Amino acid sequence: MQEEPIYMPKNMGLQESAAFDKHEFVISLTDRESGLDAIIAIHSTVRGPAHGGTRMKVYDNHKDALEDALNLSQAMSYKSALVGLPYGGAKGVIILSGKKFDRQKILQAYAKKLNQLGGLFQTGTDVGLTDKDTAYMARLSPYILGLPKPEKADMSTSSAAAKGVFLAMKTAVKYKFNRDDLSGLTIGVKGVGKLGGNLVDLLLAEDARLLVADIDEDAVKRVSEKHPEVEIIDHRQILAADMDIYAPCALGHEFEISNVEQLKCSIIVGGANNQLINDAAGEAIHDRGILYIPDYVANAGGLIFVCEDLEKDGFHAERVERRLQEISLTLGKILKQSEKTGLPVFHIADMIAHERILESGQ
Repeated sequence: MQEEPIYMPKNMGLQESAAFDKHEFVISLTDRESGLDAIIAIHSTVRGPAHGGTRMKVYDNHKDALEDALNLSQAMSYKSALVGLPYGGAKGVIILSGKKFDRQKILQAYAKKLNQLGGLFQTGTDVGLTDKDTAYMARLSPYILGLPKPEKADMSTSSAAAKGVFLAMKTAVKYKFNRDDLSGLTIGVKGVGKLGGNLVDLLLAEDARLLVADIDEDAVKRVSEKHPEVEIIDHRQILAADMDIYAPCALGHEFEISNVEQLKCSIIVGGANNQLINDAAGEAIHDRGILYIPDYVANAGGLIFVCEDLEKDGFHAERVERRLQEISLTLGKILKQSEKTGLPVFHIADMIAHERILESGQ
């Protein structure tokens, strides 16, 4: 039975949002003392308990924050379904106004709100939240996932997410170019933070030629100092650069009808969420003969890693690695179906994920 969404203020336009898509719960969190203003969107619990990261950033308005939460939570459901995880999808968004705020007080209030929800939503890092932030919240709430532990060794949410993008990229290259390696290919990576930085390491180990861009000059500096062989390019120009593969790993909404014609790559596969402004942009990319791998297929590695905290027998790196390989296997099936039907890859991925969620609810 479909749950009714928890009430949201009228000015947030919940029912008017195209991204609402029958979410089970959409929850508004506020705390006057700390200034907390947040949204938790739970898309589905049909396959199991719902969880997803929490991002903390400045939004122009509440409508944009709501759209972000709704789109991201649906993508989390699709990720889980496509890689066979017994979990649902959700997302948290802490809305910053740009004014001065007490970070610790906001995180404290958010953790307490999670406790009041009693496990309905469990979360970890995303854009704007650091491992230090989640470690702090974990002292206040048992519903924080993805924390560093000795048995995890050097693995992290970001490294697992990067590994998933890397495996998806190799699968796409095999399909598009009929080759098993990335050596000599020109790959543009936009966004070299936690995920993108790990991806750069993996790509250079395969002797790829890298173009690197980020709006954050410090992030670019860190990468160039570690890897002086990469070529730095302006973040406003990388989309139109000559390259074999484009890997968007910054914030979403990368592609829209107006910029698709600028693309000079053959493959798009990256770690950023919600890369398409709308379906029309994805269809335009497909019509140009560019292979676009949906973000929620490629970047499922972070989810796979975090899910280990929910396993009854504890964390096992071998299981994480095995589930990461499922990204390649699933993508291979999606690519074959796309070729057979002529439909864009993202449409096929959407249909398969949606079918698996429906089947789980029967």
